[in-house]
Amino acid sequence: MIKAKYKHTNIVAREWRRLAEFYQRILGCIPAPPERAGTGEWVERCTGVPGAEVRGIHLRLPGYGDDGPTLEIFQYNIAEKRPETAINRPGLAHLAFEVDDVEAARDEVITAGGECVGDLVTVDIPGAGTITLIYVTDPEGNIIELQKWEGDNAPEIFLPP
Repeated sequence: MIKAKYKHTNIVAREWRRLAEFYQRILGCIPAPPERAGTGEWVERCTGVPGAEVRGIHLRLPGYGDDGPTLEIFQYNIAEKRPETAINRPGLAHLAFEVDDVEAARDEVITAGGECVGDLVTVDIPGAGTITLIYVTDPEGNIIELQKWEGDNAPEIFLPP
């Protein structure tokens, strides 16, 4: 087995500054400077994209300290067309955030330019508790799960102040 530590998830954005601002303002992510800018032969070799240039930033995910995982938001100078958003497309499907009020969080995401993917549901999970959740998108169509667990056996909850 490889000794590993999870570090970050990357989102390729159409407008990285605007998307990073959404994750900071709505979900409490914190910038982890410096801003990134990559150009040249190493970027082309690493990405396999001739002429690639990337710009962006890492954002600390809420609920973790300075060594916690980040959300890396990059914008390429050369971008492929984005397929329609779909929760059931093979590959990475969504980012999940635990919140204290799922309905209020959903409403904030919608006000900030996101959309609902499905309906808000509450489900009893035997042995785990009750979860309330909904899938929404950020303003660029990336899927986010908003969730809240309750009950005696519910997973530990950490909410930023």
